[in-house]
Amino acid sequence: MITNILKTALLIFAFSMSASAGFSQAEADKLIGVWEPSHGKAKVKVEKIGSKYYGKIVWLKEPNKPETNEPKTDQNNPDEKMRSTPLRGYRILKDFNYTGENEWSEGTIYDPENGNTYSCTIKMKDDNTIEIRGFIGVSALGRTDIWKRLQTPKK
Repeated sequence: MITNILKTALLIFAFSMSASAGFSQAEADKLIGVWEPSHGKAKVKVEKIGSKYYGKIVWLKEPNKPETNEPKTDQNNPDEKMRSTPLRGYRILKDFNYTGENEWSEGTIYDPENGNTYSCTIKMKDDNTIEIRGFIGVSALGRTDIWKRLQTPKK
């Protein structure tokens, strides 16, 4: 009798843990989609790879160099070998983990305009607005940008 009660209690506990894990996963995946930074110069597609979230440039307002009409490249990258890499398709958000309460952290953001990589957190303010905070060292020493959702993934 006690064994059956214990088994039932364990099953209920296991089910509730898997249900709550599924709920947090759905919350975490709300970040997936296409977003536009406040400057309007690019659009970034956020996707999930494994258990982490990444974002790559999928559209540029000015995709080509005016003087040559060739695709814009990562000319400010500190690694000279990367300077010929096209910006479209470039992964600027890397390695984000969902930490709960509509926040992703432990990732980095790359700024192709100056070639710097910053620690970064992402906070979802509502389903169509995120705050991207890039910083050096501590979050207080950084800058926040507001991104707007342009597209959600098709299910």
